[in-house]
Amino acid sequence: MTDQQLGDRQHPGSASQVEAGTGVLQSRLLQIPLAEFGEKYWATKALLTRARDATTPGPAGFHDLFSAAAVDELVSRRGLRAPFLRVAKNGATLPDTAFTRPAGVGASIADQLDDTALWRHFADGATLVLQALHRTWQPVADFSSALAEDLGHPVQANAYITPPQNRGFDDHYDVHDVFVMQIEGSKRWIIHEPVHRDPLRDQPWSDRADEVARAAETEPAIDTVLEPGDVLYLPRGWLHAAQAQGEVSIHLTLGIHVWTRYALAEQLLQDALSALRDDPEMRSTLPLGFDPATTDLGPIRDRLVAALGTADPAAAVQRTRRGQARPGPLGPLAQLAATNALTPDAQLRLRPALDAGLDGNRLRSRVGWLDFPEPDLAAVRTLLNRTTATAGELGLPLAERLLRAGVLVPAGATPAQTDSAPDAGRPAAAPA
Repeated sequence: MTDQQLGDRQHPGSASQVEAGTGVLQSRLLQIPLAEFGEKYWATKALLTRARDATTPGPAGFHDLFSAAAVDELVSRRGLRAPFLRVAKNGATLPDTAFTRPAGVGASIADQLDDTALWRHFADGATLVLQALHRTWQPVADFSSALAEDLGHPVQANAYITPPQNRGFDDHYDVHDVFVMQIEGSKRWIIHEPVHRDPLRDQPWSDRADEVARAAETEPAIDTVLEPGDVLYLPRGWLHAAQAQGEVSIHLTLGIHVWTRYALAEQLLQDALSALRDDPEMRSTLPLGFDPATTDLGPIRDRLVAALGTADPAAAVQRTRRGQARPGPLGPLAQLAATNALTPDAQLRLRPALDAGLDGNRLRSRVGWLDFPEPDLAAVRTLLNRTTATAGELGLPLAERLLRAGVLVPAGATPAQTDSAPDAGRPAAAPA
């Protein structure tokens, strides 16, 4: 099986498409209006969507995104390393050394996947968890990027491959929302309402293991079997456990790492503290014999409150958001060829998922920043609005500069993201 080059089509995640109900959230994951999902379910309530109930035409199931053939390709031919796969059995995760080894001459890195060991574990009832598919499998990467634009929150993707009549993980909750997409086989899901609503990233289920275990013994909120094409949305904190039925089950879990008010408060506080660094009084040393029990914190609190009143964390939030995802793939050789052969009629486009915006005469994006002279700003604004242009419309010098900076790519260029190094960054674990 080869990667589906979904990037050739118009990116489905723009704001106008979401408003019109044509983003991937609406077209692939929901059968209710987007407004209803936002009001009744988002971050609040679990939602089950059945493929058999679909009333609008669309791709059958999710085989355009992932499949059993994709699993075999990734495990046996891609040279993946341990962080990109976990193995779980009876609620416990196996050590990496149980399924990795060096790959021989010229590939002696010790934590590469051992497909023979994986086969033996799988045949013995273990669940395979392919992590960070938004980095290693192009169709899932494109879908995750589009969904992130629809939601306004970053998205990661894992796949869970479970043998018949087995479960990988016991009852637990995640600290991020998830969309579960059943790819092949069937899996029974037992869902309970939260014991701790809206957990933060540092509030894992293991901190409340006893509460989770007790809740798992009560009447479930949902007890259902997912079939291919079905989708289950779970807000963070909802308890779940799943077991494959009479055949191998494959499902994708799209983890939504939601922004919270607490996260914005953290950014606000950091901006206020940064301002206090420039206050000589705040930098001054406390008296000899300092006793925290008797120190008057009033003046310190007043200065902090004043700094919070003028804090503007917008720039820091935007930097953090840009750092939560990568721009679309860029093929160095195709980029060099396009730059060297640049002509006025060359068709160019803004690199996907660049998150670019002008701040005065400075263009900020996921590949850094560029300053522009006043005569170039109109062309840059036009490019940001249209996302495509010819080199002649931009002017050859500006077009070449943007190509060399990795802001523009040749229109139609879709280098396979899976060709990039699969160990570029450690994937976040997301049991589901």
